[in-house]
Amino acid sequence: MILHRVRDGLPLMNLVSLRAVPILQQLHLEERLLRSSSDNWCIINDGTNRPNIVMGISGRPSELIDLKSVLRDRVPVIRRFSGGGTVIVDDGTIFVTFICNKDAIPGLQPYPHPLMSWTGQLYKDVLHGFGDFHLQENDYAIGSRKFGGNAQSITKNRWVHHTSFLWDYDIKNMEYLKIPSRAPKYRSARPHVEFLCRMTEYVPSRSTFIERTIASLGNHFSVKPIHQDRVIDPSNTLHSSSKLLTRQELEEAYSSLCEKLHIAAISV
Repeated sequence: MILHRVRDGLPLMNLVSLRAVPILQQLHLEERLLRSSSDNWCIINDGTNRPNIVMGISGRPSELIDLKSVLRDRVPVIRRFSGGGTVIVDDGTIFVTFICNKDAIPGLQPYPHPLMSWTGQLYKDVLHGFGDFHLQENDYAIGSRKFGGNAQSITKNRWVHHTSFLWDYDIKNMEYLKIPSRAPKYRSARPHVEFLCRMTEYVPSRSTFIERTIASLGNHFSVKPIHQDRVIDPSNTLHSSSKLLTRQELEEAYSSLCEKLHIAAISV
């Protein structure tokens, strides 16, 4: 594959800056660009329009979310096209996504660990001077407290790495999420409020983080801003793997969970 190189031998990166675009719409856009474009893309979405729970492609609602409260409060639940864990996102979340050809970055192998290492170094540069940044297993953390969750999808010739950054969050929303059984070791069984931190406690402003991310990206790519109207088509959801779970699906999952709990109780 021949890449379009425009400055100092750097590959071209199209940058799409968004504000409060619904996360499901963003996921549809990302998957379309991953599968139907041959260009490199960075998508930055500053917040989303309302709280949504987003699970990885293999996530099971009964294991990852508190179905009773989710159903009661009618919180939308999305299953995205990539792997990774479960998050609740809202206007306090900043989303950054890289969609690249496998040979866009010299020497970078398109596998989960190398991608985590490369992005970890990029964000270490972004956050230099704003706290003790660490790549903790598959998370971005300040010290031992997580502020960024990651997920990836890797195809034959391309990859996507997307991150939800906790600029701020509502503690009550975290109660919709269970502590996963396969939690990272560094979590040490801590509840959400002790495990997570807010970027707003360390970084001066959202715009500072976004501007520094774009500047750091410029060390690896020739960055070209693209207006969102050129790429966003809300009606184009053809062949998208990301979907909003129906209330029926959630009710069936809750009913099945209750039945299992009942059987377990009477068999003791």
